[in-house]
Amino acid sequence: MNGTPRVPPTRITGAYGALVRLASRRMLGHVPDSVGVLWHQPAVMKDAMHAGRRVEAWRELDPELATYAAMSAAATVGCEFCLDLHHFLAHRHGLDAAKVREVPRWRESSVFTPLERRVMEYAQAASLTPPAVTDALSAALLDDLGPAALVELAARVAFMNMSARMNIALGIRSEEFAAACGLAPLARPAGAPAAAARDR
Repeated sequence: MNGTPRVPPTRITGAYGALVRLASRRMLGHVPDSVGVLWHQPAVMKDAMHAGRRVEAWRELDPELATYAAMSAAATVGCEFCLDLHHFLAHRHGLDAAKVREVPRWRESSVFTPLERRVMEYAQAASLTPPAVTDALSAALLDDLGPAALVELAARVAFMNMSARMNIALGIRSEEFAAACGLAPLARPAGAPAAAARDR
């Protein structure tokens, strides 16, 4: 892990812990330290994983748009772990790697369609404190996506905010999933410092 979490990881034990370790190895290749952090309160770990699986099962919003929205929200909040994990998962799901790596600097990048840019703008606006989603942006996406997909977009962004803010509060940072499978680093917005140089 890049940096030390504020809560030290603990040993993952028990029958459910064995399932968590197995699922982590299948999905990620190893058991991340972040799982050991959350394992101090197994109910939180279990319910967060369950909720995450349910969110990923939603199908009204195009999966590629859903990934861009989640990563845009994570970048806005500043969750290195979330960005790294979604970069890795996008690669495994066959998304366009050149586009995925540009999500953190989508405003400066020329690789995205107008719809993709509106989705990321929505995710960013909804992730600010206070949220800054406008009627005009919502109306445009309602025309683009329809009501069901727009509701899903809002909910996916909200779930990412919950996860990202929890990870940041606990000091859970990038575990280099993307680097481990040879992916190029994510682009940074103009003027953003490198992760290693940020104040911990």
